Amino acid sequence: MSRRAAGALGHTGRMRLFAAVLPPAPAIEELAAEVAQLKKLPAADRLRWAGRESWHFTLAFYGEVPEETVPGLAERLARAAHRRDPYELRIAGGGRFSDRVVWAGADGDRPAMRHLADASSAAGRRAGLSMDDEHRPYTPHLTLARNRVPGLDLRPYATALKDFAGTAWTVESLALVCSHPPVAGVAGTQPRYETVGSWALGH
Repeated sequence: MSRRAAGALGHTGRMRLFAAVLPPAPAIEELAAEVAQLKKLPAADRLRWAGRESWHFTLAFYGEVPEETVPGLAERLARAAHRRDPYELRIAGGGRFSDRVVWAGADGDRPAMRHLADASSAAGRRAGLSMDDEHRPYTPHLTLARNRVPGLDLRPYATALKDFAGTAWTVESLALVCSHPPVAGVAGTQPRYETVGSWALGH
């Protein structure tokens, strides 16, 4: 296990892990400018906005992974990355999941993105993890905000995102990320994300 992975282990000996594509800094800056406009919409202050440090495209969610399973999962993700070529992607468009979540979408080589997501899920299953996404179609999305206010309409946010199109970049790596829960008892804190492994595509 890497030093970063070992440091991310909680007192239970488990890590809350997921595989992801992490956008580069220029793409994050473009999206941040768009989000700044979204925050000017009515009732935006009632949403819980994700910080830019947490923006990512989840490929596969593994949940609470036992310490002894992490090395095997990492090995299989390394193989999955080796078998996939780099591909082009950009943050584009967006939408909502009911009135619960506002998200930004992805454009570019979506089939390559889907294949990488499938390979990441397969890596989890082969490592002995229970995956519940085997028959669920993969839709790349980046969570921007969450809503816990009953009756708050998120359609204006989805409409505002519809024509957003960021600059394309080349996805060159697959990341394994650990999610640390918010600080208990501290209002307004959010999960903290730590990259514990990264593997170059095609290598």
